[in-house]
Amino acid sequence: MPLPPFQFSLAPEKLWQAINAWTWTFEGSQLGLVNVNIGETRHPEIERAILDEVGSYGRQLGRIGDALEVLMRHFDREGLSERERDALAVLEGDLAQIRGIKARERAAPAPRDGGGSEVG
Repeated sequence: MPLPPFQFSLAPEKLWQAINAWTWTFEGSQLGLVNVNIGETRHPEIERAILDEVGSYGRQLGRIGDALEVLMRHFDREGLSERERDALAVLEGDLAQIRGIKARERAAPAPRDGGGSEVG
């Protein structure tokens, strides 16, 4: 049975790494405290450059979501099937939930480090 992953803080502000001790020690060809696997890609150097210069996958998806919301606000849905309208409604709900989480997290007080000074 695989061990459950645990988390630890690498920095005081919302930066964490999930560690699964089983895969960390027994699977794959890498062995280290923090290994980042960007997935199977034929051009990993391009993928790393995009992550470094454009933004994380989350940031990229957030921007795509923002653009889709703009398009959906101006899109005539009259010719769509019920299933197609439902798919857009689900996406709108997900994007609204993401906005709520971001607002909640941004409004939360900044965590304190061991010395008691504010970070940010």
